[in-house]
Amino acid sequence: MTKYIFVTGGVTSSLGKGIISASLAKLLQARGYRVTIQKFDPYINIDPGTLNPYEHGECFVTEDGAETDLDLGHYERFLNTPTSKANNITTGRIYQNVINREREGAFLGKTVQVVPHITDEIKRNVRILGETGDYDIVITEIGGTVGDIESLPFIEAVRQFRWELGQNDSLVIHLTLIPFLAAAGELKTKPTQHSVKMLLEYGIQPDILVCRTEHHINADIRKKIALFCNVNINAVIESIDASTIYDVPLLMLKEQLDKTVLSKLKLPTKQEPVLDNWKDFLGRLKNPTAEIRIGLIGKYVELPDAYKSIIESFIHAGAKNECKVKVESIQSDSLTPDNAVERLKGLHGVLVAPGFGIRGIEGKIETIKYVRENNIPFFGICLGMQCAVVEYGRNVLGLKGAHSTEMDPETPYPVIGMMEDQKNITQMGGTMRLGSYACDLKKGSKAAAIYGKSQITERHRHRYEFNNTYRKQYEAAGLIPSGINPENDLVEIVELKNHPFFVGAQFHPELKSTVANPHPLFVNFVAAALAYSRKN
Repeated sequence: MTKYIFVTGGVTSSLGKGIISASLAKLLQARGYRVTIQKFDPYINIDPGTLNPYEHGECFVTEDGAETDLDLGHYERFLNTPTSKANNITTGRIYQNVINREREGAFLGKTVQVVPHITDEIKRNVRILGETGDYDIVITEIGGTVGDIESLPFIEAVRQFRWELGQNDSLVIHLTLIPFLAAAGELKTKPTQHSVKMLLEYGIQPDILVCRTEHHINADIRKKIALFCNVNINAVIESIDASTIYDVPLLMLKEQLDKTVLSKLKLPTKQEPVLDNWKDFLGRLKNPTAEIRIGLIGKYVELPDAYKSIIESFIHAGAKNECKVKVESIQSDSLTPDNAVERLKGLHGVLVAPGFGIRGIEGKIETIKYVRENNIPFFGICLGMQCAVVEYGRNVLGLKGAHSTEMDPETPYPVIGMMEDQKNITQMGGTMRLGSYACDLKKGSKAAAIYGKSQITERHRHRYEFNNTYRKQYEAAGLIPSGINPENDLVEIVELKNHPFFVGAQFHPELKSTVANPHPLFVNFVAAALAYSRKN
């Protein structure tokens, strides 16, 4: 029978519920258990696909084409297993499902209410993954903070779900904050006590408390928390600030979080966690033999979470190359023909990031021109690839005014245009080309050498594509379409001949990079930047 773990948060947001959930899952996986994690987000949007990256960070896309919360990226990077639409549920989707059923007549004669109809739908979504038979343990992270109005139906659904399951088949981990007051020179437990008290008011007694802290928690503080929060002292877990999120599984192992969880769920500890590869990764991450500077040219660089998967992919690729990748974020708005050389000077490689809309486009194009002409390793993702096509059209093919029809519908040379199946779509949410698609790699190309095979699958999130009307013209001039979708002949990868590394990908390779399997495009891009740094 599948066991269920619920992770809630108190005191403040951004404590790291996603990292704690992923770390616990990693430890349980390392003990031989089949584990998955899902995230319940309390906002009313159906998914984060239409949310501003400045407000919500990146939108993570799954294999089956779901636009989801960025925490699912952490789940995949830690567990090295793909997630799906079932792993991210929002209040919006819950209400949409219930309202659709009401319109179909499923509740004839009944008044549709938060309890029981909304809570029943939440519980149904908790069970979906457990009932597949694929998992021994399902971890469900409840977004937001206990006490938020929008979180209340989820908390009530957890209370009901636990009562229905009975003892030993579920537990609640509550992540809370132990702040350090510098003026008093001590850690304070009162916020945690109040947070647990609020959870108790909703009918839930947490089984384990994970305490985020800047300083180590001594035995007296653990005893005090245990006493006033009504938990065993061995269920008070310290989660001290770490230098990297990839330290957290080992810190939780030291705190015996996984053993405590298994004990409370009446599950055998099985083997000791097998984490040799994880420790090897950490060893290479913390002991680099070289350092390179990579420019991340983007439109949302003020918020690092907007490019979370790209940043983490550089960490994976850097460790693989035993190299520290220092990412320097540059706002594309700020780049002009007059300052680009000065701003980009000294970089060993440049990644032009994804995005939407015209803002900052000319800065990206100017960047690509500079790195192309100066043989600096370049990697373009989604819009970054499209900007490379525009730049090459303007400055090499002589197509004056070449552009994407997204930015300039009246361009005389629409080298990037809207996909045919997107032209009649009017709704915004969940309607882009999303999820995993096949790509055939051209024999003898750099892309084929990087992947080491002739066919790949990668995840997408876009409406615009390379205009095949210009394909032969580009190929004759040296910008090679080296990756093609076999179903619709879409250009997925372009690469430049006679350049150390100039690759643009229409897809998002960062979404598939994990600790266990760093993405080959990032690994090879970092290797090229490292070679460039040594040469120059």
